[in-house]
Amino acid sequence: MTPDPIHPAAHRLARECRDGQLSRREFLTRATTLGVTATAAYGLIGLAAPSRATAQPVQGGTIRIQSDVRALKDPRTYDWPQMSNYSRGWLEYLVEYQRDGSFQPMLLEGWEVSEDATRYVLRVRPGVTWNDGTPFTAEDVAHNIARWCDSEVEGNSMAGRVASLIDAETGQARAGAIEVTDALTVTLTLQEPDITLIAGFSDYPAAIVPQDFSGNPMDNPKGTGPFLPETLEAGVQSSLVRNESHDWWGTEIFGGPYVDRVEYIDYGTEQSAHVAAADAGEVDMLYESLGDFVEILDSFGWEKSETVTANTVVIRTNQAATVDGEMPYADVRVRRALAMAVSNAVCLELGYAGRGEVADNHHVCPLHPEYADIPAPVFDPERAAELMAEAGMADFEHELISIDDNWRRNTCDAVAAQLRDAGIPVRRRVIPGNTFWNDWTSYPFSATDWAQRPLGVQVLALAYRSDATWNETGFANEEFDATLQEALAIADADARREVSARLQRIMQDEGVVIQPYWRSTFRHYRPGIIGAEQHPTFEIHVAKLGFTA
Repeated sequence: MTPDPIHPAAHRLARECRDGQLSRREFLTRATTLGVTATAAYGLIGLAAPSRATAQPVQGGTIRIQSDVRALKDPRTYDWPQMSNYSRGWLEYLVEYQRDGSFQPMLLEGWEVSEDATRYVLRVRPGVTWNDGTPFTAEDVAHNIARWCDSEVEGNSMAGRVASLIDAETGQARAGAIEVTDALTVTLTLQEPDITLIAGFSDYPAAIVPQDFSGNPMDNPKGTGPFLPETLEAGVQSSLVRNESHDWWGTEIFGGPYVDRVEYIDYGTEQSAHVAAADAGEVDMLYESLGDFVEILDSFGWEKSETVTANTVVIRTNQAATVDGEMPYADVRVRRALAMAVSNAVCLELGYAGRGEVADNHHVCPLHPEYADIPAPVFDPERAAELMAEAGMADFEHELISIDDNWRRNTCDAVAAQLRDAGIPVRRRVIPGNTFWNDWTSYPFSATDWAQRPLGVQVLALAYRSDATWNETGFANEEFDATLQEALAIADADARREVSARLQRIMQDEGVVIQPYWRSTFRHYRPGIIGAEQHPTFEIHVAKLGFTA
């Protein structure tokens, strides 16, 4: 008898989807994580996979994109999607997260996951070459995963995504964890189950670099992608040009590349400047359309792409921060008082023009498979003032810091106004974008926007685990860490939901963040462009961009 190539859990998930017990997006995320192809996953629920494009692109042309332009660094230390959108021209990914929630194999042809999620077999796509003509092999994949495991590298957030492969004593890949089985196969043996691994491979710091990588992607830009970097001036402009000397491996499989050149142009953080550039014909598409400007851009006759997402903003205290010799946010009463004094619905309306859904201060979204519908946080300004007084902080003036843009600034203004209404002193400090991000993890009280991740436990591990590189809250809680580790080991999302409920309650009870809403995100682009639709994690796949005839 021929064994069923579909992971056993995928059949159960398909039944639940057909019966209406889980959404199509959740099914696609969970099934493709297990190694089921998107085509097969759609087939399991009786649907045909959507076609990649509805119009045939022509070859040639330049696409100009409004976007922050940031200096590059070692990709495993990337901390903003804009970095990856530029280097995607030549540095590609093992896996690509799709707008429908599925995971598409890229440099991998596929993968298999054991039922207990402790063994992953990665199948490298045959026929891929680096742009110097050398073959891309399993050795390259193993090399990159080992690089990600190096927890001694400052800012390497990938170490948190592959923690199940790391030896805690050495801070490096555990012996036997990464095995090159043959020229096109890598086997990963985890020390504990981890269902986030494939999702982590698709995240923007997971760009694949050559084994002779210098640490700077602009030095000798060797990669597997169809473009080459031409110019990069941080805060001003960057450009990619099609690599005419390299036949891209992906053309026969995915189509593209179509355009000759891609330009990213930086107009700063103020959306009015982005709209003015669109109106003047200086750009062809925006990175993101925001707030009240969405309707203005609609009036231009441009195409609008909307995505319901788990993107958000967190207004967080740093529990380890010192202010005038004290640690004001180490006291849970202070943190809970701040959250209790703020109505998240008011923040959504005033900060983001109501274009999203109210959130509940725990950073797990209804879009996430393990989301647990627990009670919303209590809004009680009077009790908030009492808690602040009990902590001896009634007269302490908090300083809330934000970037100088529209929605994050406006959201923080709404938070500050509500704190003042509750009798809690607060002043605002607004910092230009080109300096705000230099110290984003260390401010005592500030706001940070967080991009969507496919899994809730993935977000919690990146942002709130005690040893996480991106832990900007200073939150270090043994119960939370242990519960999170338990959740990461549960492959079944229904079972994981029970553990997620405990994590969500800890987040609320500890007052870790004010997390007011989930953002629907928008992107406008000129008619006649394909491949420009808004991605839930702001990815721009440059090989898919093109013009219609």
